Amino acid sequence: MDRTAALIVAAGRGVRAGGALPKQFTMLGGVAVIARAVDAFAGMPVFVVIAEGQQEQLAAALDGRLVAGVVIGGTERQDSVRAGLAAVAGTAERVLIHDAARPLLPRAVIDRLVLALDENEGAVPVLPVADSVSRLSTSLETKAAQQLGEPVDRTGLFRVQTPQAFRLDAIMTSHDQWSGPPATDDAQVARAAGFTVAMVAGDPALDKITHAEDFAYAEALLARNMVSRSAMGFDVHRLELGEELWLAGVLIPHTHGLSGHSDADVALHAVTDALLGTIGDGDIGSHFPPSDPQWRGVSSDRFVIHARDLIIAKGGRIDHVDLTIICEAPKIGPHREAMRTRLGELLRLRPSQISIKATTTERLGFAGRGEGIAAQAIATVTAGTDL
Repeated sequence: MDRTAALIVAAGRGVRAGGALPKQFTMLGGVAVIARAVDAFAGMPVFVVIAEGQQEQLAAALDGRLVAGVVIGGTERQDSVRAGLAAVAGTAERVLIHDAARPLLPRAVIDRLVLALDENEGAVPVLPVADSVSRLSTSLETKAAQQLGEPVDRTGLFRVQTPQAFRLDAIMTSHDQWSGPPATDDAQVARAAGFTVAMVAGDPALDKITHAEDFAYAEALLARNMVSRSAMGFDVHRLELGEELWLAGVLIPHTHGLSGHSDADVALHAVTDALLGTIGDGDIGSHFPPSDPQWRGVSSDRFVIHARDLIIAKGGRIDHVDLTIICEAPKIGPHREAMRTRLGELLRLRPSQISIKATTTERLGFAGRGEGIAAQAIATVTAGTDL
């Protein structure tokens, strides 16, 4: 995966889907279609190809998500892919070319595609054709209404989906050599150039959103496969002179700071553990061992982003975080909104999805004596039932 980049083609106008926005910028389950496509490739560089003039729409749809590059596409899909491949060149050895209109991409499909590239120049996800297939009648007796023609043997027929995976040099060579009419997909171009393209199992969730009714189907699919999960995180750090005090990603002026192996942001540590708990993936220590010197003094932002991306990679969505900071001093109230804003940036949440509270222990215990600060967090995540 560290040598693989994703190229999402989103330069269409999406007129057949109706609506005020092109379909790639339309909301699906509270998240823009293009944003869901980007989230599916968490952990790898993502390049997005859009049409000229769609830059502001893309920024709004991504809602803070960072991508490796934004490319302006061409008149035909193949022109857009060529422009995207030129941007990817030099950053990866393999590329996954994906249509934004297929936003419900299971991680397992990505894994199968990347594995297939070990022995093939290309790989595509496919589903067998299950329905009966017939040609349109060409009989001279055919009237205005379309008539059913001869059946087609569906043995060996497959529906081809995206993403389509390729070794980067192979697919770039294929596009350079193509001289026919605009290709319908990239596998066609690769095969014409003589490269092998393997088939791996696709997924019905990857059906393309083309018409307005496809959104209703995708919404139902999301709802059927999602459940709500909540988990708690708790952390404590000692207050010491000469240390900086970081809470929820915000530097707080104070006489003492928190001591720990990283920047000791007790609030972000509690949030990280809560997030990891929602997907049953251990705790912060199992991902960032305190015995490992590379985490000494590092910003705890990285821990939260890591947990966030793990949830996204598993098809989950963070719905709400409730954080309670327990200390006698400093006062949290003056910094509450800055903390909500920063935590929202890290988790890609609106401030209304984040609650930050503060309490004391009535001068009881270590917190009451001013020896340390504790934090407790609860995270709620909507995730797939097969997580």
